[in-house]
Amino acid sequence: MGDFQGLIYRYESHCCNSCSFAGMSTQHPSNQQVIDRTLNWIREVVIKCNFCPFANQEVQRNSIHYQVSLDEKQSDALQSFLRECKRLDDEPAIETTLLIFPQSFQRFPDYLKLVKAAEGLVKKNGYEGVYQIASFHPDYFFAGAPMDDAANFTNRSIYPMLHILREAGIEKVLERYPEPERIPEANMRFAREKGAAYMKMLRDSCF
Repeated sequence: MGDFQGLIYRYESHCCNSCSFAGMSTQHPSNQQVIDRTLNWIREVVIKCNFCPFANQEVQRNSIHYQVSLDEKQSDALQSFLRECKRLDDEPAIETTLLIFPQSFQRFPDYLKLVKAAEGLVKKNGYEGVYQIASFHPDYFFAGAPMDDAANFTNRSIYPMLHILREAGIEKVLERYPEPERIPEANMRFAREKGAAYMKMLRDSCF
């Protein structure tokens, strides 16, 4: 089975010590505000920039589950992650889940540790080949890329989040998508043509 995370984002991430979180208020938003802002980001950035070939379909079907987590410890966040995997087990109408951390894992290195640990749980709990994790963070950047490379905005979300996807659903969509291996290149080219200032403005307007 194809690896969507590897197919779409086949680039390692470096750690960043200067996290911007531009656009975020010091006042904590409500869970509903977090969800509304995340959906706005999906519509205004992911869909309108065509970064994901099936995002619009799932938004229209209302098949995305948004779960806000206030966990601060990695161990607690991983338990939340497993609960969301179990939710997907029990609720087939949910195609994909966004586990959102509006108040934690703001440093990109800490977030990367969470992603690695969650991927370990996928294997440990028998979910390999069933679910995949796509990673999104406000300060995401690809290995070998400068911090100001506009292409980083293909994975720069408004909050740190773990995107849990069903592999079976991914495979079905990619079968209908011409030349899926060219998606990462097209996404990065689009972002670079628009420029980092534009992409940042677009992302930050979702708050």
